[in-house]
Amino acid sequence: MLEQKEDLSKLVTTPPLHLLPCKREVTRREVMIGGAATVALISLPAVARSIEPTPASSFGSHAGSNGNLVDMITVKDGTRIYFKDWGSGQPVVFSHGWPLNADAWDAQMLFLAQRGYRVVAHDRRGHGRSGQSRGGNELNTYADDLAQLFDALKLEDAMLIGHSTGGGEVVRYIGRHGDRRLSKLVLIGAITPTLLKTDKNPHGIPLSAFNDVRTAVTEDRSQFLKDLSLPFFGYNKPGAKVSQGVQDEFWRQGMQASIDATYDCIKTQSETDMTEDLQKINVPTLVLHGEQDQLVPIADTAMLTAKIVRRANLKVYPGAPHGLTVTLAEQVNEDLLSFIKA
Repeated sequence: MLEQKEDLSKLVTTPPLHLLPCKREVTRREVMIGGAATVALISLPAVARSIEPTPASSFGSHAGSNGNLVDMITVKDGTRIYFKDWGSGQPVVFSHGWPLNADAWDAQMLFLAQRGYRVVAHDRRGHGRSGQSRGGNELNTYADDLAQLFDALKLEDAMLIGHSTGGGEVVRYIGRHGDRRLSKLVLIGAITPTLLKTDKNPHGIPLSAFNDVRTAVTEDRSQFLKDLSLPFFGYNKPGAKVSQGVQDEFWRQGMQASIDATYDCIKTQSETDMTEDLQKINVPTLVLHGEQDQLVPIADTAMLTAKIVRRANLKVYPGAPHGLTVTLAEQVNEDLLSFIKA
């Protein structure tokens, strides 16, 4: 996930902003709002305040359509997988990047749901609101979890979209389960075919760079995520318009993931070769990538992916960072809509 031959300190040229505590008197309006919120909570029906997860076996299709209160399935090893499922129509299924969760797709999900599509996104195991299994934090299990989500929600003719590590997940899904339930595929800033520098991939990223990430996650994961948000969104570039809100949201999602999954996934995203999986893709594929992606360099990933996938179309966003689904959400949304309609 780091640029070739650069450590984290070289990527982060701007120190992260910090929220400073400030002492002040509580206003009368704040007291009233707090009291109203408490009354509202007390007044909620008991069923709304105490919700038990629903076993996967009881899902006929979408949880919302059959009255279930929790959008959760239980996969074969007992891990619970959280998902969002909005709207109706042709499904568009999203897989998020490391170490985020389904909320990373909010801009795309809202846009497509408003235009008549059924949008689905899950929190990968160990991330967000899903269960934190000790094992299974690798692409084979991720892909099998996704396949069970497709089964539980009866998804067919879906456009499948993966960002970053999620791009690896959706490609491995096709490698293991085929593409018969898909209409199209989109890879955004994807880690395919492989990131690690090896004899077969001499231009990849050295293992030492990923070891530095492991050390940073182990020693101070919270600060690492704050620092990582800068190159992730290109905020360390001259003239970048920095959003503290975007940085805070990146940190929030990252800290929801278990440290175990965060650590294990470093190996998954760096040392997995997906070349054979890419060769099995037979659906139209759109490859979107930021020209200035500092975490997943375009020359080692998108350029090669577009050559391997038979029906791929590569679109490069000039000057764009890894987190282009946020920084260039409007353009990404329009490209996704045009592709699914084509």
